[in-house]
Amino acid sequence: MALKPEPTAPFHSVQYALRVLETISRHGGGVTDVQIARETGLPAAHLSPMLLMLRREGYVVQVSDGAYTIGDSLVLLGSGVNRQQALQAKLQETLDQLRDSVGAAVYISRYVDGEVRITQFADGPRTPKVNEWVDFRSAAHASAVGKCLLTQLDQNGRRDHLSRHRTARLTSRTITNEKILFSKLDSQPATVPVLDLQEYAVGTVCAAVPITAGAAVGCLALSMPIEHAHRLRSAAQTLNRRAAPVLLSLAI
Repeated sequence: MALKPEPTAPFHSVQYALRVLETISRHGGGVTDVQIARETGLPAAHLSPMLLMLRREGYVVQVSDGAYTIGDSLVLLGSGVNRQQALQAKLQETLDQLRDSVGAAVYISRYVDGEVRITQFADGPRTPKVNEWVDFRSAAHASAVGKCLLTQLDQNGRRDHLSRHRTARLTSRTITNEKILFSKLDSQPATVPVLDLQEYAVGTVCAAVPITAGAAVGCLALSMPIEHAHRLRSAAQTLNRRAAPVLLSLAI
């Protein structure tokens, strides 16, 4: 199943969004889109959808005269002692919306202290999460989450991980040859979701996209039963397009 690269990666969108937020924050009384474009250098074609996304996520609001000011989400994320709680709540809200948008369980995963960790997820009765029949920490070579995280490591980092977690055959589709696995990871386009087509578990397909904030390695992923595999292409592309709000919450 081939996926075409998106014209822009979520990282670039987030960099632009941060510049826009910095500009709006400097103007306590509000600032017009014309002034934002002038100060950030962003053309209107990029700025308009960016402001729409920021409004949808609650980071900015548009007041009666059309000017933009900072919104409640940004205020909460900068509220000192309550920041971590606000961040978790904002991420969960974003994940819940993304789950409903793609019609699949969604996950945030990070690579922490040499291990794959699912740090937050959103599922539901119609969008069940994947059955973790093998610990995700031991299945990075097979899962979309694991492969997406491994693509962000250098060769030494990958070898270190696989020296501690051997490439066991989980299904008939699992790649266990390290050379073949590394070749596939190296050839993975940065803007195309990483797929798991029943490599981790029979009856489940998954997709993941990187969400690297600073030096941290992370990804955003989805899973769905094999009977919904015909939706995986469109769901993965939606996941890729909607990664920016998640990454923005992590970057602020």
